[in-house]
Amino acid sequence: MVIGSIDIQAGKVVQLKQGSELMLLRDNAAELVEEFDRYGEVAVIDLDAAMGKGSNLDTIKPLLRKAECRLGGGIRSPEQAKELVSLGARKIIVGSSAFRSPGKQDGAPGEFGVNTGFLEAMGKAVGRERLVVAVDARKGEGEGYRIAVDGWKTLTGLDLIEAARAVEPYTGELLFTGVDREGTMGGLDLEPVRALRKAVSCRLTVAGGVASVEETEAIAALGCDVQLGMALYTGKIDLGEAFVRSLNWGKGAYAGEGQEGLLPLIAQSFDGQVLMTGFADREAVAESFKRGKLCFHSRTRDKLWMKGENSGNVLKVLRLRADCDRDAILALVEPAGPVCHTGAFSCFGAGRRFTWEFLQGIIAERFANPPPDSYTATLNDERVRRKLMEEAYEVCTAGGHGEIVWEAADLLYFATVLMTRAGVTVAEVLDELDRRHKK
Repeated sequence: MVIGSIDIQAGKVVQLKQGSELMLLRDNAAELVEEFDRYGEVAVIDLDAAMGKGSNLDTIKPLLRKAECRLGGGIRSPEQAKELVSLGARKIIVGSSAFRSPGKQDGAPGEFGVNTGFLEAMGKAVGRERLVVAVDARKGEGEGYRIAVDGWKTLTGLDLIEAARAVEPYTGELLFTGVDREGTMGGLDLEPVRALRKAVSCRLTVAGGVASVEETEAIAALGCDVQLGMALYTGKIDLGEAFVRSLNWGKGAYAGEGQEGLLPLIAQSFDGQVLMTGFADREAVAESFKRGKLCFHSRTRDKLWMKGENSGNVLKVLRLRADCDRDAILALVEPAGPVCHTGAFSCFGAGRRFTWEFLQGIIAERFANPPPDSYTATLNDERVRRKLMEEAYEVCTAGGHGEIVWEAADLLYFATVLMTRAGVTVAEVLDELDRRHKK
């Protein structure tokens, strides 16, 4: 997986060289998070919180529902982590607090060590699989890498490999940043990456100085994910090409001798319905990103094929994701029409599943292009609110199972009409329910 990094300082997107020297300043976090999300999770880091200089939560909160974000920077309590997950963070990154001994004063002997109590509490709060521990490190003179904390300002003296082994039982993933090379685009030191990969079996993401797609490919070959920052903003690395290079083409199917194989490519609608499956080579994946429409490799014609190139029923690419072994691809898409050549919505079923999102789409279409006999189009704000109150009463007074189903359907319909008129989406309501569930 390739992970685009967005560092926030004073409400702006920044890139710092070795955590201090400002190299880049932007004001388009929302645009960047949506772009980076097409290729993998997005790392959003609150630099001010990491350095104890405030918080950028007001800037960050809207980003968490726009993309699959892993959030880090100054997260120091299980309660705080749980709240951030409820707001939409997919994963939580912790660093300094994981290596500060509880009850020790700054500068006191034994100040630094693996804080197992903190890590256990964090795992219980958000789930071990959501917890990422940052093992950021600097290379000391004449010695190996040592863990750095407090926004990379403080060296703990803790050995990188020993610390990684100690925290692995409490986390689903480690994030290693070679601080000495961070922001320099001078190339990543692969020596500690190899040592880490040998020492731990959990998922491992690496960052710090990566400057070429060749490096991303080398990192993927070690079984690691890569997090990219400065190289993206300066155009030295294209995320689409990095994604293609990170896939495990050696495990592809239908490969001839000395040739790369094809990887399974599964298309899925936003509401989770599987639409179709096919195969892709490097060209197909690259073209999917370039065109914004899902492409496959046709085995019968042995050529690139864009779904819908003749029928017009294209699949708009929202995001692509590789599986854990990087030998299969899941594409989240928006279909322009029936996907199957038979005219069915999906190649795996005759009709489109009726979902709440689908209902809202129908209602929105009735408002935008009202047919002459459309009841929905007649529902102005006053009328729909009156009907909603009537249906709420009827649900409460309904008797048997069938009557409750009937009245609840009416209630949901009118509630969705009201939402649509107000510009409220089903996704926003589900996000709020998700937030409450995770609190």
